[in-house]
Amino acid sequence: MTLKNDLFLRALKRQPVERTPVWMMRQAGRYLPEYRASRAKAGDFLSLCKNAELCCEVVMQPLDRFGLDAAILFSDILTIPDAMGLGLRFVEGEGPVFDRPVRDARAVEAIGVPDPETELRYVMDAVRVIRKGLGDTLPLIGFSGSPWTLATYMVEGAGGSDFHTIKRMAYDQPELLESLLAKLSAAASLYLEAQVAAGADALMIFDTWGGVLAPHDYVQFSLEPMARIVAHLKKVHPDIPVILFTKNGGQHLEIMADTGADALGLDWTTDLTSARARVGHRVALQGNLDPVLLLADPARIRAGVARVLEAYGKGGGHIFNLGHGILQQTPPEHAKAMIDAVRELSPAYHR
Repeated sequence: MTLKNDLFLRALKRQPVERTPVWMMRQAGRYLPEYRASRAKAGDFLSLCKNAELCCEVVMQPLDRFGLDAAILFSDILTIPDAMGLGLRFVEGEGPVFDRPVRDARAVEAIGVPDPETELRYVMDAVRVIRKGLGDTLPLIGFSGSPWTLATYMVEGAGGSDFHTIKRMAYDQPELLESLLAKLSAAASLYLEAQVAAGADALMIFDTWGGVLAPHDYVQFSLEPMARIVAHLKKVHPDIPVILFTKNGGQHLEIMADTGADALGLDWTTDLTSARARVGHRVALQGNLDPVLLLADPARIRAGVARVLEAYGKGGGHIFNLGHGILQQTPPEHAKAMIDAVRELSPAYHR
């Protein structure tokens, strides 16, 4: 399919663009009143994720409001462990909780790899409905959590922890953890492959918690499982761009680029000028405005956008984004101020 707006895909392939494309992590979310209305209609977050029509509705909301350069599947990174039968619940004020954490060999052995078109059919249905709704307007990004990030929730039993349970497993029972990560790598590979078959134009792997690991442990428990996913995807869908994002992973950019990914996401703690110099033309870079800046005055937001664009410099290979997901406290007009500034200021870097 030839898309009317392919800026995002061209930037991922480090091709010339007229301006820097922009989208936002969590762009369909609680900061938008229309999203809150859709979620209320669904009843709860998981019910919203499992309703393909409502998923499409919330995906379109930021596109209609802001005119972004890419859509992203509305789902959750914990769909895979949920399909593994661990009893996922979302508790108000606490976040995700698993009733049956995975903490011993018996629990790891009991886990199967979900079939994307059976246990995770609702996600594939959402991709298909969103792709149809987008038509030929914009690319659609599919995604998965990284094996390490999924494992942190599965082993700890909840989010927001200090990770002492899974880190102890890594140190005392590394073979057990690697067995779990191998299953998650296989599951994520099939899951992302199926999203492409359903209509995704690009893929992103969210490694939210890779940055909590020491360098050697990051390579063993986070990077290597992601590299296996990238290798699988490049074998079955060689033309589909893949983005890797490790929060607080700026020290690992060179080895992340070695995976064969097409682009690296950067959080706001990584210097964009230095990152570009370090990876050269091997990968595109995505990011990396601090999401908290969108709570500030629009003039400050515009100045922050200008700094990010200047830090990357002239030429293609940059996708403007936040350094992590947009905060629910963000006024929608402040998000618009950022997007407008990217559109206005970035063409000068592509002449």
